[in-house]
Amino acid sequence: MFRQSPIYQLVLSLILAYCLSWITFSNEKVFWYFYTFSIFFLMAAFFYFSKMEEDNNSIRLILLGIMFGVLSYAGMLGAYLLLDMGPSYFTNSIQKFLNHYGPTAIWHYLLLIFIIAPGEEVFWRGLIQQQLKKYMQPKFAVILSSLLFGLSFIFTGFWIGILGGFFVGIIFGILYEWKRSITAIVLAHITLLVLLFLILPFP
Repeated sequence: MFRQSPIYQLVLSLILAYCLSWITFSNEKVFWYFYTFSIFFLMAAFFYFSKMEEDNNSIRLILLGIMFGVLSYAGMLGAYLLLDMGPSYFTNSIQKFLNHYGPTAIWHYLLLIFIIAPGEEVFWRGLIQQQLKKYMQPKFAVILSSLLFGLSFIFTGFWIGILGGFFVGIIFGILYEWKRSITAIVLAHITLLVLLFLILPFP
């Protein structure tokens, strides 16, 4: 019954996502274990309630995904530089968040690239955004799914992260609606993470 009722799919998926987010961010000592566990559950929800929509994986789509990842990074860097011009509280809160939850070991980076980035994209763009399109126009579905994605960080108390998630969600959501390629948005997400944490981390 639930599998045939889109509204139940949407509601149950969101309840699952927020419950898992609350559990994940409740204890930083086991954060990476719970985060990975949560992503597997969200991926399972996607494969149970939805199906993969995938355009041809051409070189052009791969390059487009990387370009959107660079664009996302540029936007976040610009926002960081603007915040850095204001009270130190803003940049200090970013550093505090990274101290608690940022990747510090090689296996953290491997999880981000091979499990977390793909899992978040198939759930938030592949499932939630597509379910919302049953009740509203695609542009509003992109906005609302991005807001819901950003709010999944609410249990951290890190409001800048919520805004960052919303911004990234908009960019990746637009890319998915445009090209219907999970591969492209996953590559965009991975590109953002590699730039953000490995190549050009913020000062």
